Amino acid sequence: MVEHMKWWGWGRESVSFSHGDKPDLAPFVRTHIGLDITRPPAQPPAFADLAIPAPTLPEPLRAALVAAVGAEHVHTDAHDRVVHAYGKSLRDLVRIRNADLGRLPDAVVYPDGEQAVRAVLAAALDADAVVIPFGGGTNISGSLEAPRDETRPVLSVDLGRLDRVLEIDADARLARIQAGALGPHLEEQLNAQGWTLGHFPDSFSHSTLGGWIATRSSGMQSDKYGDIAEITRAVRVVTPAGILATRPVPSQSTGPSVREMILGSEGRLGIITEATVQVHRVAEERVILGYFFPTWDDALVALRQIAESEASPTVTRVSDANETRFSFATRKKGSLATGLVSAGLKQYLRRVRNYDLDQMCLSFIGFEGTPAHVKAQRKIVGEIVGRHGGICVGTGPGQLYDQKKFDTPYIRDFLLGQGAVADVSETSASWSQLAPLYRGVVARANKAFAEIGVDGWIMCHLSHSYHSGACLYFTFAYESPATLAAIEGYDTVKSAIQQGFLDLAGTLSHHHAVGLEHASWLGDDISPAGVHLLSVLFDGIDPGHNLNPGKIIPGAGAGAGAGAGGSAKDGGLTGDGGSAADGEYTAG
Repeated sequence: MVEHMKWWGWGRESVSFSHGDKPDLAPFVRTHIGLDITRPPAQPPAFADLAIPAPTLPEPLRAALVAAVGAEHVHTDAHDRVVHAYGKSLRDLVRIRNADLGRLPDAVVYPDGEQAVRAVLAAALDADAVVIPFGGGTNISGSLEAPRDETRPVLSVDLGRLDRVLEIDADARLARIQAGALGPHLEEQLNAQGWTLGHFPDSFSHSTLGGWIATRSSGMQSDKYGDIAEITRAVRVVTPAGILATRPVPSQSTGPSVREMILGSEGRLGIITEATVQVHRVAEERVILGYFFPTWDDALVALRQIAESEASPTVTRVSDANETRFSFATRKKGSLATGLVSAGLKQYLRRVRNYDLDQMCLSFIGFEGTPAHVKAQRKIVGEIVGRHGGICVGTGPGQLYDQKKFDTPYIRDFLLGQGAVADVSETSASWSQLAPLYRGVVARANKAFAEIGVDGWIMCHLSHSYHSGACLYFTFAYESPATLAAIEGYDTVKSAIQQGFLDLAGTLSHHHAVGLEHASWLGDDISPAGVHLLSVLFDGIDPGHNLNPGKIIPGAGAGAGAGAGGSAKDGGLTGDGGSAADGEYTAG
């Protein structure tokens, strides 16, 4: 059976973050947000103490689901329903730890292939039920929860059994992969044949290919491999109109891209069952180097020049001074990072290089390819870094980053248990706007901290460089008990940051999607006309608002009542309507 994350937090029960082996962390947190993290943490409620309502699953619908996937794959047990109720946003974790369960799914269904998905969706539409696709459950934008006032049956369709690499076309460098494949399992299957997808988001360990596509994910190595929108060449999606299948061709001129409509659709248009993605041969050599820059402004200019140079690094990341200091505070005693901030190096930077160590910024830049290619890339990057006062500090920091790159979400859980609210917001903007956007967002966050009466901390890193700009990824934290009342203060800070993105020429989100968390700002980002276009699209494919209602478009389809439409008989899943003979529509 599919292995899920813990119901009350991030990751597996056996893995957690600890400050005990990081001697500088507790003093750092006490200094900057006034929190003592050495005290015993608050514990989540016991599962047995949760008040879990009985599922509402009409017998005809249950029977149809059992016929579609088998009785053992239709789950109505309390634990499975709670696991599938929320994603892993800060709001989700606060609510779940306070036993605020929201509208639980009435059943969790585990299809094993596309035909089973078709049968599940047909049964749901016939019963006027709500269907919410579920990959790994890592979403932090509210894309997985049902509307609280939803009166219809709610089904969570877990794609975890669709987890195979089906075919690799070596000449075209394309792979057909089922949508429920988790990152590690997907890479394991590809690596066994000498290939890699090259997509490594923070959520990699627990997220799926279908989830990446449904939210327009970006990975840590997208500078080389592209984000998921560039990687995905074709999709297969079960929709109320039948199977949507696009072709894995390199380019086409066939009207508005149907493939693009699915990217970022968050389950509003159907259930993704399969994708054809571009893959790459596993590189001969891979190295990530650490660099220091004297200031954030120096780093921004250097990374812009790297992006416009002939270099093609796989990773370009730089932390601002605050994130750099936090990184130093989280290093383990005796770790590879200890030498990074040794007394001798500090003295050299201060006396010889004239660094203000409080303004110093840590960068990671990665290279892949043949040894000759890696050597050439390192030379180009090294020259650019040197022109802006930066220095290379070797492979040790890069190795540490590579080892720990998927562990960051555990820190948020740890801080929440210790009495601190911590979360992230990310955006992208042009190179010309990055510096003013950064300064403006930091100022707005600090103003919001003052408004709610806390000592807050905000830090940022640049990642995902493009020809015209880059992503800025902000993390903020402040002391606050993890009660439901804390959400009001959190909303004040989060809203100040998000509004800052839009006011300062950034986008609402670079790779965290829209869901519910960002929906109220969507018109400011894509214009009211853009929201109208999406509304017409969603209403056209799903007139009954059965497919993940309320996501992306504020309020659209939330709590839609019975009889609103959307029967399978109107859409081609049962063969009664205007579908092709085999129920499959092929689009360009």
